[in-house]
Amino acid sequence: MFVLVVGGGKVGYYLTKELIQSGHEVVLMEKDRARADQIADEIGSIVIPHDGCEGKYLGEAGANRADIVAAVTGDDEDNLVICQMAKHHFDVPRTIARVNNPKNEDLFKHLGVDELISPTRMILGSIEQDIPVHELLHLAGLGESELELIEAHLDAGSPAIGRSTGDLQMPEGCALFAVIRDGVAMPLRSDMTLREDDKVIAIGPEDCETLLKEQLIGASATES
Repeated sequence: MFVLVVGGGKVGYYLTKELIQSGHEVVLMEKDRARADQIADEIGSIVIPHDGCEGKYLGEAGANRADIVAAVTGDDEDNLVICQMAKHHFDVPRTIARVNNPKNEDLFKHLGVDELISPTRMILGSIEQDIPVHELLHLAGLGESELELIEAHLDAGSPAIGRSTGDLQMPEGCALFAVIRDGVAMPLRSDMTLREDDKVIAIGPEDCETLLKEQLIGASATES
């Protein structure tokens, strides 16, 4: 597999080294000449000291035959431009972009970037694993839609305990689809009675969060 990596910072540098060790063909582009020369001294002539945002140099690096172009610079705008050119001018089958600002993710998806890597969101996800049980946990966004996968942990004060899932009044556009009980995922049934310590998995847009929290966590927790 031929991978064209654009951006010779720490991410691009270590990514390139790992790909080489895995036996892939790799070219690394880094526009800063001094940085490019530094990397080339270590890993060889596969480093090209040019700006990947310029189509001419992207072509010279072999974008027209690349299986993957990974834009991993520290600049979201540059990464988007690189992926756009790779996809639409060089017909690269798969583009991967580093997205530093999570607010830019929707734009990247809308413009056809195949895969997003967001260090900020990854760290946030790790932090959210330790949030209190009286909060909803955002597990993941679903594709290009505005829907999110949400988890609610039912503690002793939840108004949903002892009620069947069919009796809950879900916000419009939001649906429950699974319950995790004692570490086991269970398909949702309308007659299933919810218990303390159940984890309820829901799908819905961000604007249904307040009502969802009232149903599963409790109004007092929402106000705190």
